[in-house]
Amino acid sequence: MNEFEANLPLGKTTIYKAEYDPGLLCPIPRRLKRDELGLPDVLPFHGVDIWNAYEISWLTSQGKPVVAMGEFRVPCESPNLIESKSIKLYLNSFNQTRFDDFESVRALMSQDLGGAAGAPVDVHLLGAAEFVDESFATLPGHCIDDLDIKIENYALDPGLLKGAADSQQQVAEALHSHLLKSNCLVTSQPDWGSVLIRSEGARIDHEALLRYLVSFRQHNEFHEQCVERIYADLMRFCQPQKLTVYARYTRRGGLDINPYRSNFEYEVENLRLARQ
Repeated sequence: MNEFEANLPLGKTTIYKAEYDPGLLCPIPRRLKRDELGLPDVLPFHGVDIWNAYEISWLTSQGKPVVAMGEFRVPCESPNLIESKSIKLYLNSFNQTRFDDFESVRALMSQDLGGAAGAPVDVHLLGAAEFVDESFATLPGHCIDDLDIKIENYALDPGLLKGAADSQQQVAEALHSHLLKSNCLVTSQPDWGSVLIRSEGARIDHEALLRYLVSFRQHNEFHEQCVERIYADLMRFCQPQKLTVYARYTRRGGLDINPYRSNFEYEVENLRLARQ
């Protein structure tokens, strides 16, 4: 663990504050991992990190508790991602704080999260009366998980994609897998996810792609970094003309994180899966 990681709240005994404290938010420079991946300052993709928060509460001006769910959209162009436990601590700090209305809370969260990310963050809050309208979705395209293949490598290996693109077959296809697993960069706790890959160009061998995705199984990296690594590796070895990588991770501590990166699609739906 380096000095930067040692200063993160992850994996440490924490005193939970119940009074509003924006200082709990912990930004992490995205450039740290992007340099490792060789990504230029002008990013080869656009996108967003969609956070769903299921444990939000505060008090009305009369002291009555309010419960809500939240959707936070952090642009990938922001200089910082925000460490997940620090968001959990930040949201808990609203629990015993009084606010006049939903809009006051929403505006404050947008201001604080945007300040930590270094770019505007879109915040949407759902009140309890709206929970009934929430539903589950499925990822589009073909699921590659039923391929009858032997897998022996569980250490990250981008080389599994070498030769995986067949230039003789030009296709536009959407593939997805529910077998993505990585581990937290700091605590090594497992992060479980589903991933959608939409591409146009040389056909990507499905077996090679699945072996590559499974090779993340013992890899330690944050959600956002894993998705950018998948994007960069697919571009390096398969060179599609168009590419989207969208991961939906299961929740931890009342939060799920869903990074989306694309070089051609701009609209992204918040597809809540059954595991989430």
